[in-house]
Amino acid sequence: MKIKALTDLARTIRSKNAGSFIITIEIIFDDFDVYKKVKSSGAISAQSIAQVYGISQGQILDFCFYDPGMGIKANIRRKNPSGGPGESDVYGCQQYAPLFNLMIPWDE
Repeated sequence: MKIKALTDLARTIRSKNAGSFIITIEIIFDDFDVYKKVKSSGAISAQSIAQVYGISQGQILDFCFYDPGMGIKANIRRKNPSGGPGESDVYGCQQYAPLFNLMIPWDE
């Protein structure tokens, strides 16, 4: 079985602030068949996101697939509050890069 990088399949991979203590991660597709195939592969889950971020699954507050928008969303508890001591990304917009490491099983 072949694999494809998530970056080759998704239209948008982004992160953003969802309040002082939460970062939202979104993966959006522009082809419903690709979205369905990624969803059914099981490669993207709360567990796999926790793994690529090196955090416990308990730090994933929400995880869902949104079929009408062809998207996947997760909310992650921040290590430090937005704007607090030690915080390096107040807006949370630079936290998506670990998702680039997700590989999806892909049969042509």
